[in-house]
Amino acid sequence: MKLQLPGQKTRYWQVFWLCLLVAAALFLPHCIADAAAGGGYFHYAGDFNDQQINFYQYANSFVKQGGTFSWATDLGSGFVNSYSFYLLGSPFFWLSLLVPARFMPWMMVPLLCLKIALAGGGAYLWARRWVRDEEWSMVAGCLYAFSGFTVYNIFFNHFIDVVALFPYMLASLDDAVLSGKKGRFPFWVAVNLLNNYFFFAGQAVFLVIYFFCMLAGRAYKIGPRKFAALAGETVLGCALGCVLLLPAGLSLLQNPRTIDPFNGIGYLVYGKSQQYGAIFYSAFLMPDAPYFKDMFSEGILKHTSLTAYLPVVGTAGGLAFCRGRRSHPFTYILKVCIVCAFVPVLNSLFYALNSSYYARWYYMPVLVLCGATASLLARPNLARRELPRAWGLTLAVTLSAAAFGLVPYTDDDGVTTLGVTDEPARFWAILGVTVLGLLLFGVLWHFFRDCQRWPTVLLAAVLAFSFVYGSVHLSLTKYAQCDTDSDLIAQTYDSVEEVRAALPDDTFYRIDAYGAHNNLGLWFDKSCLQFFNSTVAPSIMEFYPEVGVKRDVNSKPEVKNYALRGLLSVRYTLVAKDKEADWQTEKLDGWTLVNSTTAYQIYENENWVPMGFAGQYYITQEQLDALNEENRAQALLRAVLLDEDQIAAYGDLLQPIPADRLTDFSQDAYAEDSAACRTGTVQSFTATRTGFTAETNYDSDRLVFFSVPYDDGFTAIINGTPARLEKVDDGLMALRVPAGQASITCTYHTPGLRTGTTVSLATLVVYAAYLVVLKKKKKL
Repeated sequence: MKLQLPGQKTRYWQVFWLCLLVAAALFLPHCIADAAAGGGYFHYAGDFNDQQINFYQYANSFVKQGGTFSWATDLGSGFVNSYSFYLLGSPFFWLSLLVPARFMPWMMVPLLCLKIALAGGGAYLWARRWVRDEEWSMVAGCLYAFSGFTVYNIFFNHFIDVVALFPYMLASLDDAVLSGKKGRFPFWVAVNLLNNYFFFAGQAVFLVIYFFCMLAGRAYKIGPRKFAALAGETVLGCALGCVLLLPAGLSLLQNPRTIDPFNGIGYLVYGKSQQYGAIFYSAFLMPDAPYFKDMFSEGILKHTSLTAYLPVVGTAGGLAFCRGRRSHPFTYILKVCIVCAFVPVLNSLFYALNSSYYARWYYMPVLVLCGATASLLARPNLARRELPRAWGLTLAVTLSAAAFGLVPYTDDDGVTTLGVTDEPARFWAILGVTVLGLLLFGVLWHFFRDCQRWPTVLLAAVLAFSFVYGSVHLSLTKYAQCDTDSDLIAQTYDSVEEVRAALPDDTFYRIDAYGAHNNLGLWFDKSCLQFFNSTVAPSIMEFYPEVGVKRDVNSKPEVKNYALRGLLSVRYTLVAKDKEADWQTEKLDGWTLVNSTTAYQIYENENWVPMGFAGQYYITQEQLDALNEENRAQALLRAVLLDEDQIAAYGDLLQPIPADRLTDFSQDAYAEDSAACRTGTVQSFTATRTGFTAETNYDSDRLVFFSVPYDDGFTAIINGTPARLEKVDDGLMALRVPAGQASITCTYHTPGLRTGTTVSLATLVVYAAYLVVLKKKKKL
């Protein structure tokens, strides 16, 4: 097998600019629509609106101001660990620092266009070695840039960073093994690791599959010496990325979401049979909106990135290639990945054996599928022999999906309708556009396959159809939530100055939100109970379930859990004006309307308890567990939860909670509990960008409770002397404060960051020396 790079001049920049222009054209109509609807920036749906836009603007501002601890992240969390999964290691985020934070919402689309263009260029660079025809390699690059996986994951935004950077790492691996080009692979390993450690874990698994399939297909020929050199470069690249990997790893080990193993038959079989159908059709139909279920109603289907669709060509090229080149490494890779997709434990290999279902690794076999398709089309004889049958099979399977829209269904009322799809119009639109693409491919193949300009014709068709199907997908995703998101900018960007002016800045407090969008705290730089981020301080995920609040990817305490607001120092609730009637029906005592803005009615909590207070009692875990979950927050206002060792250490400061204090959890009693807590509050509490400071003046030693998430990264100093922080209330913190005037300083240092930085910097020196040696030997 001849595996030399073509001698032709690279067309990388042609692919880059083509992808950039089509991506810009794809977003432009929606940007214009948003501007015409009232001015403002492009907003999409779901995670893009609630996380990606405000994460970028908040992180931009935070990094420029400096600090280690983010109070606006849920109840407060270390900044590095909260945002390294989303953006902190992304080169696109660091590029965005050139723009002022207030302009970041307008930069989301240009950044997306740049990512898509780089994805296409990277896929081209990787494919040209295997396709060995510049024009068909361009087709491969554009197919990858506008694959269903890419278009679907605009919803998540930072997933596109991974799509953009991965091909460069794969190309550098080929360079190292096949061309002896050393030094590039460690760089791209480090870039991909820093970009996203979660996706990198899956990339490592795929690279192992890729490597051994290349060996099996005899594309790679590697001896012990070359293997050792490659292993060394791999270790070098991983060490370069330790600056974020080590802190993230230490945090993830404490995060209950990462410890979710399979059990029994769950290793081998998905819990819902429809999951198999969804996986199967994900390669044939263009993707639906991430938050919809269409053909299948059972199984884990929403937000899973379950799509392997290619515009125009579909799976036809891949099927034909696998049939015609049975011993080719691409065939082996695709077959192994198909098996992985259908076996739960193999699918989970890409997510450290976590049983939560995702298909967020599909972009890697999709890249190989693009290469296989272009490689087939670059071989006219093979394509003539295999493609017609594969195209017919692909069309037939795609058309078979129509059965889901035609099968009769009788509901509980005896009414019979056609189809089992959730939204028939949406389903038929998706099916129709998909079939249109395949028919276009068939027509072009029939008329142009023998023409010299056949690659150019298909490239133009791929780009044009990507605009069409991409526009359909963006429209289905964006405008299905247009009512929900119509007030997004009004409640967030446009409300920043008004809300800050309406809320006092005299002391620390938290806010809550009712009927509003997620993550308002990031816009107003306040700790907010309603927060959507899956990588916050692990202790938050320990604490919330103890007080009856589900905490998975977001924090959403129900408004009826009123005592939780007092425990967590919530002073104001921002009620969206269009939801005020619903707020009134909650019939909550103790809230007073004190201010109003264009978007919000602002209510003050009469039972607000300032941050930091010393109580009289402690409660045991057994006593707390005996209470109903909805009463536990109020019990924790009355007594701090201690374990046996803590009781022994602080029993001289606190008394066991009396039995009569474990009853009567009414709102009147809550008002009394809050008033009692206020009598023991600290003199002052100041939140800083590295933790907090407090001043106290008690007449005796006291155990002071702070509703700050406990983290190993915190250190405490009282009057210049180190003090011990205690983890209480299943995730919050307290410390012993001496009698008299006391100054408390709690400082947060990201665990593992210093060590990780040291390793990365030391490795960088080694890497630089390595590059110098390679350059001298002309092996770079």
